[in-house]
Amino acid sequence: MSVEMEEPAGAPEGGRGFVPWLKSIAVALPPYLWLVVFFLVPFLIVLRMSFSEAVIAMPPYAPTFDLSEGVSGLWARVQEFTTFNYTFLAEDSLYWRAYLSSLRIAAISTVIALLIGFPIAHAMARAPRRWRPLLLALVIMPFWTSFLIRVYAWIGILKRDGLLNGILQWTGVISEPLTIMNTDLAVFIGIVYAYLPFMILPLYASLERQDPALLEAAADLGSPPWLAFWQVTVRLSLPGIVAGCLLVFIPAVGEFVIPSLLGGSDTLMIGQTLWDEFFSNRDWPLASAVAVILVLVLVVPITLFQRAQARQAD
Repeated sequence: MSVEMEEPAGAPEGGRGFVPWLKSIAVALPPYLWLVVFFLVPFLIVLRMSFSEAVIAMPPYAPTFDLSEGVSGLWARVQEFTTFNYTFLAEDSLYWRAYLSSLRIAAISTVIALLIGFPIAHAMARAPRRWRPLLLALVIMPFWTSFLIRVYAWIGILKRDGLLNGILQWTGVISEPLTIMNTDLAVFIGIVYAYLPFMILPLYASLERQDPALLEAAADLGSPPWLAFWQVTVRLSLPGIVAGCLLVFIPAVGEFVIPSLLGGSDTLMIGQTLWDEFFSNRDWPLASAVAVILVLVLVVPITLFQRAQARQAD
């Protein structure tokens, strides 16, 4: 009669857990390497540049590192770093006005995109299944055309003798052309148009998974349609709303092309300021400091928000 020895509950099973662990590391390693190489390393380069000093040379900043100088030489170069660029940003109101204006324009554009995108996504999610692939293709179709060409097309639509004013005057809605180009309104239109698909797609993914029987159950319990829509449809689609708002808000804050082509001289956004500092003033250290603060302004609140969401989920 053989007696089988039972292993303790927490004991490793003869190394049998090593292979799954190795597989999990192999699966998780490529995306982390991607983030390190294409996000962390460039950010560290920009961060290091932001503590440098602008000079008339190539590269247009100092100090530069020379590995032949050894550790002592590298440390001497590190000691030459300066916080002047950050001090200058804090003292000059131009940059803070650019940050605040960018956040304002991005926030308003995000709200408008949500108000337009939610009904579209809801209609797509409730459409017959045979039509949904076609509707998705229509949403994605603008990406088949160059972003720059699509923005230039809005110039022809919004200018005083453009298509929009021509239609409004022909129908008798207005007697004189409207001034839309080179205003904040044109920037709002351009940003909402350009990033609306980024709002619709996550909303559609969230709404499409919802069971219509939940609304029927709410109606059976005496809930009016508007309250059932708010308590069921909107509440369950919050992950899609948050994802869509982030996908629109984050790139809109640093947008450069749309305010440059559609905005006027009064339109101040941080993307334009970065361009001017890098390519017009050739002040790479100051532009790097502007970029670092922009990353912190966007990444830190989003990280804190995601942690709060994770705590609520637990």
